[in-house]
Amino acid sequence: MAMAGAHRPGPLKQQNKAHKGGKHSGSSQRRAGGRVPVKAQPRRRLRDLSRVDRRHQALQLRRQRKEAVLAEKRSLGSRDGPPHLVVVVLLHSRAAAQDTLRLLQSQDSAVVRVNEGRAAGFALLCPRLKQRWRFVTAQAGDLHTVLDLAKVADSLLFILDPVDGWDSAGEHCLSCLFAQGLPSYALAVPGGTDLPPKKRIDARKKLAKTIEKRFPEAKLFPLNTEQESSLLLRHLSTQKQRHLAFRDRRAHLLAYAADFVPGQESDLVGTLKVSGFVRGQTLNVNSLVHIVGHGDFQVSQVDAPPDPLSLNPRVVKGQKRSQDMEIQEDLVNGTDEMEEDVKVLMKADPSKQESLQSEVVPDPMEGEQTWPTEEELQEAEDSLKANRRVVKVPKGTSKYQAAWIVDDGEEGSEKDDDEDDDIDDDLMEEAVSQEGESSEEEPGEEESETMTVSECLRDDQYDEKMEEDEQMLERYKQERMDEMFPDEVDTPRDVPARVRFQKYRGLKSFRTSPWDPKENLPRDYARIFQFQDFSRTRKHLFHQIEKEETEGASVGWYITLHVCNVPVSVMENFKEGKPLVLFSLLPHEQKMSVLNFLVRRHPSNTEPVRAKEELIFHCGFRRFRASPLFSQHTSADKHKLERFLRPDAALVVTVYAPITFPPASVLLFKQKSNGMHDLIATGSLLSVDPDRIVIKRLVLSGHPFKIFTKTAVVRYMFFNREDVMWFKPVELRTKWGRRGHIKEPLGTHGHMKCHFDGQLKSQDTVLLNLYKRVFPKWTYDPYVPEPVPWVRSESAVPEQEVEME
Repeated sequence: MAMAGAHRPGPLKQQNKAHKGGKHSGSSQRRAGGRVPVKAQPRRRLRDLSRVDRRHQALQLRRQRKEAVLAEKRSLGSRDGPPHLVVVVLLHSRAAAQDTLRLLQSQDSAVVRVNEGRAAGFALLCPRLKQRWRFVTAQAGDLHTVLDLAKVADSLLFILDPVDGWDSAGEHCLSCLFAQGLPSYALAVPGGTDLPPKKRIDARKKLAKTIEKRFPEAKLFPLNTEQESSLLLRHLSTQKQRHLAFRDRRAHLLAYAADFVPGQESDLVGTLKVSGFVRGQTLNVNSLVHIVGHGDFQVSQVDAPPDPLSLNPRVVKGQKRSQDMEIQEDLVNGTDEMEEDVKVLMKADPSKQESLQSEVVPDPMEGEQTWPTEEELQEAEDSLKANRRVVKVPKGTSKYQAAWIVDDGEEGSEKDDDEDDDIDDDLMEEAVSQEGESSEEEPGEEESETMTVSECLRDDQYDEKMEEDEQMLERYKQERMDEMFPDEVDTPRDVPARVRFQKYRGLKSFRTSPWDPKENLPRDYARIFQFQDFSRTRKHLFHQIEKEETEGASVGWYITLHVCNVPVSVMENFKEGKPLVLFSLLPHEQKMSVLNFLVRRHPSNTEPVRAKEELIFHCGFRRFRASPLFSQHTSADKHKLERFLRPDAALVVTVYAPITFPPASVLLFKQKSNGMHDLIATGSLLSVDPDRIVIKRLVLSGHPFKIFTKTAVVRYMFFNREDVMWFKPVELRTKWGRRGHIKEPLGTHGHMKCHFDGQLKSQDTVLLNLYKRVFPKWTYDPYVPEPVPWVRSESAVPEQEVEME
């Protein structure tokens, strides 16, 4: 009976959580019954060191880091390491270059000086201090020379003007150097002794305030006496070295001497013998080398000639040490040194040598294909006959000439196809057509007129400048329109919308709707290489560089590389005084793929830059020309195309280019009509990923004609009934946040009844989004012309202010 009357809790009975003992020692260990997991104890022992052991461990790590830094300092410029390479950069046109070089050469009697004939620089040997330096001079206006030398320099020595510091060309040079990556540097100020003492102090204070923005913690070194030059040299040799990641993982050298041996087949191509000191990593003879500005090449042999800058004077033959230490002459071509005591270190193994193949050769017959039947061949012939057109041609015109005569209708259809593929004609379609009509009407009137050509050329030059200004004004208008009405396009009246936008599709959600990255790829994707897992390959390569010892020429050795199939223009540039810089390539770095750069607009440039315009890229140790795509930088799997390079946001730039393993800096330049290279954006290499989806969006707009509770009649989005039915499945949205869909067409002129999730306002605009994947154009060109010395254009700022008003 007692059991029958027992209380049973209902479904609303409160259930309290059981107590959790936590991870502290006590009840949880007692509950475990003394059992301890097998792997837990050793890990805890490794992790839970005593206080004394932790102190000893931290002390050991600190000592190891300190010893590594000291070893690096001692090896640089020593007998076993390469000479300390110092690039002297003149940041002002009034900077005293000759006085600086003379002071650096005028050291005490323990220093041996070597003058390098044609090259703008010299070598400085100091057996007493067991140091050797190599100084190379570069003007701030010579952009390629400065950037190429900064890629391999150990230290940069900036020469400033005692009054102004640097001019506009120096400012531009500093912007490029900071974006590329700045090695260790020092600031020297020669001159200023002719100023009165009071003005000298004021000028020094003004100069310190000027350089504070660029170099907040830098120290200014006066350079007027031999003692001050000795202090500067000591600072250069003892300061901490700043590392650039893209060069520390690759062997590189700056040519000290070079010789060209013409080939048997042609004098224009031959073997280039380049001598220099190995820096960065061990150089393998089987890897490819990249000559900056000229391309990728194979190496056939590595020699070991005698060191021309040895600290032991007995090694360098034909040189005598005298009391006054006269300047010793050393030819740049270095043929005498190469012929004496040359030892062959290693020769390339054809089985292990890297290939120069940069592209995949696609096989058009690779896919499964069957031979056409007789019926299909007959249909093809009939379609060709049906497509034949009758064109009115002048009397006596042959069939071949008649084939080149283009009909008006055909011209228009070609233009429409180009508009479908290019994004340049989407924005100002009506403006372009109006210009075309006016230009077609003018020639008829001009045929009967007589013109007198002016003898003065200034008017022609002025008219050319006005034409450039009009083009720039038009681009400013297009950029402003795209900013005010992003991606909006007027629906064409002469072509059905379902034909004009047949390559586009609607998406339920841009963020979550799926898009296959392998769908409808262009033919150019058959020419590129793709990694199964790029980050894993990169990690594996860098691990090999750090851990494994590769065979080859070690860092600090003076070697001669025999580079095969090099054009004679490389040697001609070297004879003209241009620096010759070589980088060894990592595996796969000669192959083409799709590179994505994360860049931000440089504040000094305000001109509009459209997508698919030709730009000049300086990526790590490479430079090339290409026409990029701009897209938003997001964490999603799809990225919206941007028609212009935005000044207020970081964008991703996509191009076809040779593979480069990040990290690597990137600089984007635009070549002006006068030949100058204007810096427009800076950033870094983001990834090598052909599967990154860039989506172009088009927005068709319509206006509510009649508004009901949740329905509205919309017009001006389409102009025929068939287009409304074609785009009926695509979702609509409005600028004020309403969402809806097309219910049915009304009439035959494009009016349609739409249903929304709320009542529309009369001033609202109905929008329909269409999407299409776009790919970059294959416009990669490794040749980059030499830029004209940079000069600030003063007229650009007022023009832009007027336009923005």
